[in-house]
Amino acid sequence: SQVSFEEEGQNPPAVGHWNPLMPSKGDKEEPESGCQDAGGVCEPQSTEQLNVSRLRSSSVEIREKGSEFLRDELHKAQKELKLKDKECERLSKVREQLEQELEELTASLFEEAHKMVREANTKQAAAEKQLREARGKIDMLQAEVTALKTLVITSTPSSPNRELHPQLQSPSKAGFRKGHGRNKSTSSAMVTAASHNVAPEPASRECKEVDSILFAEFQAWKESPTLDKSCSFLDRIYREDVGPCLDFTKQELSELVRVAVEQNTLTIEPVASQTLPVGKVAAEECGGPKKCALSGLPRTCKHRIMLGDSGNYYYISPSCRARITAVCNFFTYIRYIQQGLVRQDVELMFWEVMRLRREMSLAKLGFYPSEM
Repeated sequence: SQVSFEEEGQNPPAVGHWNPLMPSKGDKEEPESGCQDAGGVCEPQSTEQLNVSRLRSSSVEIREKGSEFLRDELHKAQKELKLKDKECERLSKVREQLEQELEELTASLFEEAHKMVREANTKQAAAEKQLREARGKIDMLQAEVTALKTLVITSTPSSPNRELHPQLQSPSKAGFRKGHGRNKSTSSAMVTAASHNVAPEPASRECKEVDSILFAEFQAWKESPTLDKSCSFLDRIYREDVGPCLDFTKQELSELVRVAVEQNTLTIEPVASQTLPVGKVAAEECGGPKKCALSGLPRTCKHRIMLGDSGNYYYISPSCRARITAVCNFFTYIRYIQQGLVRQDVELMFWEVMRLRREMSLAKLGFYPSEM
C-alpha cells in the first residue's frame, strides 16, 4: 500500500484541478485498507478537510471585505446626497430671492407706468385747456378781424364810408366819389341831403325809459350769453326785428343770407358800375348793377354780397344793404358781449342793444342813409 501511495504521489494532479472530496465507489476499499494499514490515520481525508476550512475562511474574509466596501460606498453616497440636498436648498433660496426681486421690479415698473400715464393725462388736460383758450382767443381775434374787415370793405380810400368818417361830410367833397359819377344837380342835391342828415341835434335831450320786461330778459341772457335763439331775449328779437328785417322777396336767397349772417360768413363789398357778375349762377339769381337779387326790383346796386366761400356774388340795392348791415351790427355786438370784449355797465349794454334794434326797425321800414 505504501508503494502505491508513493506511485500516486509521484504523479500529482495538474494545477487548478480539484480532486473530489469524496472517493468514488471503486476506490472505497483501497483507502479504507490503506487507512487500516497505516494504523488508522487517513492523510488524504485530512488534506481535503484543510482545503474546505481554507475555502470557508476565504469566503468569510471575502464577505467581510465586500460588506466593508459596500459600507464605504454607502457612506460616500450618503455624503453626496447630503451635498445635493444642500445644493438644492441653496438653489431654492436663490430662486425665491429671484422671484421676490422680479415681483418688486414688476411692481415698481407698473407704478412707474401708472405715474407716467397720470403725468401724460395731466399734461394732455393742460394742453387741451390751453388749446381751448387759444381757440377762444382766435375766435375773438377773428371776430375783431371780421368787424374791421367789414369796416374796411365799406370804407376805402377810393370810396370812404361817410358814416365812419364824418369829417368827410363837407360840401366841397360830398359829391366826388370814385366809381359813382353824378351830374352837378344830383351832387348838389346829395350834398344838401347830407348836410341835412349831419345837422346837429337839438339841444333838448332825448327821453328814455327802461322797459322792465325787455331789461329783465336782457339781464337773464347776460348772465349766460349765448347765440341760441331759443332764449327769450333772442327769440323776441328774432321775431320782432331780425326776421322781418331779413324777409326779402326772394325767400330762398333770404334764408341763405340769414344763415350767413348768423354764422358770420357774409361779405359785403362795393362794386363799380362796370363790374360784371361773378360765379356760375344765372343772371336772374345774381341780379346785376341795375337789378337787386334779393328784392327782384330794378334798382341801382352799388354793393354785392358773397355767402361764405362759394364765390357767387349777388348784387343788392342800398335798402337791402342797409337792412343786412343793421342785422350784422346787432350780431357783432352781442358776439362781443358773449366773448367778454364789452366792458360796460349792464344798462349801457341794454341801451346799445336797443339802439341797434331801432336801426333794424328803421331799415326794415325802408329808412336808410343816403350814402348807401
